[in-house]
Amino acid sequence: MALGWRSMTAVDLDAVAAIAAVGFPDHFEGRDCFENRLTLNPSGCFVLAGEGPPVGYLVAYPWIADAAPALNTVIPAIPDDASVMYLHDLALDPGVRGGGLSRGIVERLADQARADGWPSLTLVAVNAAAPFWERHRFVVVDAPGMADTLAAYGAGARYMRRELAGAR
Repeated sequence: MALGWRSMTAVDLDAVAAIAAVGFPDHFEGRDCFENRLTLNPSGCFVLAGEGPPVGYLVAYPWIADAAPALNTVIPAIPDDASVMYLHDLALDPGVRGGGLSRGIVERLADQARADGWPSLTLVAVNAAAPFWERHRFVVVDAPGMADTLAAYGAGARYMRRELAGAR
């Protein structure tokens, strides 16, 4: 089956929530969280799919630098003082991991964020994923005031940033 990344739609939300439950069993986020992000920033929501239901997803939206939203929360709006593109989640079904399918969508997001004028991508790496994100040119950042937020994301969570050269 040929897989490709496409824009997420509301029809995909049940599959996205199911993939998240497998990919992040210790960091539950419900369908309403993904629906909220899709509503707030549809241009930052993608799924990996072929002929069947999605087998992966990426969710990103503008956010505040050196901050991250609490897990499994519905946010009322994109913050007025958003200054970075926050990569909320990237998850693939275990059956399609390891084939390099994440590289294209991360680069697509970086290109889109750069074109939209965001100076960097940020994220919180969980499940010992920092080395994975380092391969995507993210670096661990010691962000002031993030200790409590990172603790809620679990032991070993790391705040990471990727600078986007050439952003407007």
